[in-house]
Amino acid sequence: MENAQTDGMGTAAPGALGSVDAVGQALESQRYVADRGLATAIYLALRLPKPLLLEGEAGVGKTEVAKTLAAIAGAPLIRLQCYEGLDVSHAVYEWDYSRQMLHIRLMEARGAAQEAAPADLFGPQFMIKRPLLQAIETAEGAATPVRLGDEHDRADDEIDAFLLELLSDWQLTIPEVGTIRATRPPVVVITSNRTRELHDALKRRCLYHWIDYPTLEKELQIVATRLPGTPERLALQVCAFVQALRRHDLWKVPGVAETLDWTSALLALGVEELSQPEVPASLGCILKHQDDVQRVRSGLFNELLTEVTEASPIPAAPGVVVRDTPVR
Repeated sequence: MENAQTDGMGTAAPGALGSVDAVGQALESQRYVADRGLATAIYLALRLPKPLLLEGEAGVGKTEVAKTLAAIAGAPLIRLQCYEGLDVSHAVYEWDYSRQMLHIRLMEARGAAQEAAPADLFGPQFMIKRPLLQAIETAEGAATPVRLGDEHDRADDEIDAFLLELLSDWQLTIPEVGTIRATRPPVVVITSNRTRELHDALKRRCLYHWIDYPTLEKELQIVATRLPGTPERLALQVCAFVQALRRHDLWKVPGVAETLDWTSALLALGVEELSQPEVPASLGCILKHQDDVQRVRSGLFNELLTEVTEASPIPAAPGVVVRDTPVR
């Protein structure tokens, strides 16, 4: 992102991502189906540059945005998978204590231990760099990395504070070393499933975009793009079934990732339509809670199957032939 006004990303061709349309086309080239709103948010995040905070339900494609941007630029993806208890030693850096102890023993053997300065023990050779620090230390000539903070909401509130200095000034302060500044701001994508509210100070430093569950037409387009060999009838039935399933009160509503998993599984089973007897046994691809599986198998499956198979024609998404259905 050194030349954010033109290309916005490390090794991307100059001007290749110089407009919202160009971003949409680049995403499409990597088989990521994005609407205009998401393409605009990505373009602005690259151009300004600012971190991009993506929220939405699990499985709607938030993480895939960062992976796709890294693929477009041919850049490394530096991923920080967040979890409860994540602290600075796992997010930013930690000291290699075993190497430090060996160094102290060596200095003692040489009789130089009392002359040791703090820099002798807290230098770069003893530092283990974690994702946040790796993201701002880009080697000269290397592609600007894409830094993904995945499922940030699963981490404790303290992790929000770790990010404030980085996201506002593209720098990190390490007490033993000082302030380390990025020569080029990384591309930063933060995802959240909203299991907790992120701190307002963190949100102020980011551009924000909510990724919702797709419409039927968009989900059909996603299936056609990611699984191009899928029969049109099966793709329609799977997408319409999942769309209808999302209207019901389930423990875990299936996302787009589950739609793709189920379609792949049905293709592997040789299924051509949902009325075939093998289909109920594959519901574990889209339902991740036993109560949901039992509820669907006990009668809801047949109800939704009837609704899906009795649908009439609707306009097709690009490259997809579909039929009308009341499930939206």
